[in-house]
Amino acid sequence: MAFPGNTSLFVSLGIAALIAWRVYSRVRRMVGRQRLSNVRPWITVSLFPALIALLLLGSIPHPGSALALVAGVGLGAGLGIYGLRLTKFEQTPSGLFYTANAHLGIALSLLFLGRVAYRSVQFFWSAVPAAAPPADFVRSPLTLLIFGTLAGYYVLYAVGLLRWRRRVGLNNAAPTTEQPNA
Repeated sequence: MAFPGNTSLFVSLGIAALIAWRVYSRVRRMVGRQRLSNVRPWITVSLFPALIALLLLGSIPHPGSALALVAGVGLGAGLGIYGLRLTKFEQTPSGLFYTANAHLGIALSLLFLGRVAYRSVQFFWSAVPAAAPPADFVRSPLTLLIFGTLAGYYVLYAVGLLRWRRRVGLNNAAPTTEQPNA
């Protein structure tokens, strides 16, 4: 049975709903108190540098794009350091919690959302037929600058969370009463 009407409209609405859900969950996570996950920082520290390396490799033929990506990562790392200084860390009997700075989280989320909206409008209102592939991602310096900023921020922030967990874990280690072997 075929869908009535234009199926690309349903696909577009599905993609828009998925993006809206991810943006909502991202904003919600960035502005409230969160339990420090055992896995999430490690995924961030592993995934984003790999994506940065792949994008950098793909943008080598376009030096302006590669420079924008590197500049974005540097800017994001600086924002990550600033964000960690503004973060409230809590150690409670029920676990480790942190509250990221709401203003910085909202600003980064709006930056990302604005770029996604711009690229979506650019793609859907393009005079190029829908069968043609969209412009190459690594040729857009602004997109790479924004992605680099977000990736640099997330990686540095995740590293800061992992360092805090390790420091808190070392401070709470119970002293052993056993004597070392002589």
